[in-house]
Amino acid sequence: MAVPAAVHVFEHNLVGYRRTWRGTLLVSFIGPVFYLTAMGLGLGSLVNRGSGGVAGVPYRDFLAPGLLVATAMQTAALEMTYPIMAKLVWWKTYDAILATPLKARDLVIGEIAWIAARAGLVAVTFYVVMQAVGATRSPLAPLAIGAGVLTGVAFGAPIMAFSATQSRDSGFAALNRFVITPLFLFGGTFFPLERLPPALQVIAWITPLAHGVALSRGLALGTITAGAALLHLLVPVLYIVAGTTAAVILLQRRLVK
Repeated sequence: MAVPAAVHVFEHNLVGYRRTWRGTLLVSFIGPVFYLTAMGLGLGSLVNRGSGGVAGVPYRDFLAPGLLVATAMQTAALEMTYPIMAKLVWWKTYDAILATPLKARDLVIGEIAWIAARAGLVAVTFYVVMQAVGATRSPLAPLAIGAGVLTGVAFGAPIMAFSATQSRDSGFAALNRFVITPLFLFGGTFFPLERLPPALQVIAWITPLAHGVALSRGLALGTITAGAALLHLLVPVLYIVAGTTAAVILLQRRLVK
């Protein structure tokens, strides 16, 4: 069975994380504090004074749910690039694992479960800060954590498939420069997508980030409808299924002789 076997891969990551969790948790907490202070309160005061907020709410409340999801995306991109490269190329961890009864699909499922846990930890930490500054307006707001996890996995699975094709880390810089950073800036986190040109709006809505941001924001503000929630759930799920399938195929092709 793939799922029970994948637990061992998750456990391998967890054992290693026990040595670094303090630093990553501290960064996960400081990041939201800095962002919400600088952007939500600093810049937000100018936006609120000039236009009365964004989408009918103070800029801080508009910004915070989007940042939660965007931070989960960045975490997934980080965890599924260099760490995967290390296990695949530098440390040969995956070769050692596949020398056991575990299969390539177990590797992928275990890594996907791990990135879900990491994205969940980041999302929970961010949500705690949101609550502390009063940036939630709905009883559904805690579900924004789930939107962050879903978005993180929706990026993590395809990025793992990409990492499975790489022999050097040079491709990761291009991924960050041309995909992750532009999406972070123009994926709906900092301003409504309607402000973008139509062609860029289409590109943004093709990605999981725009849907994750819309889902998180709708839940945090209490403005989401059932139909919109279903659509914003469907797109990330499709990315997860496609990315996981691709990762299994590519790792199988590369590692299993």
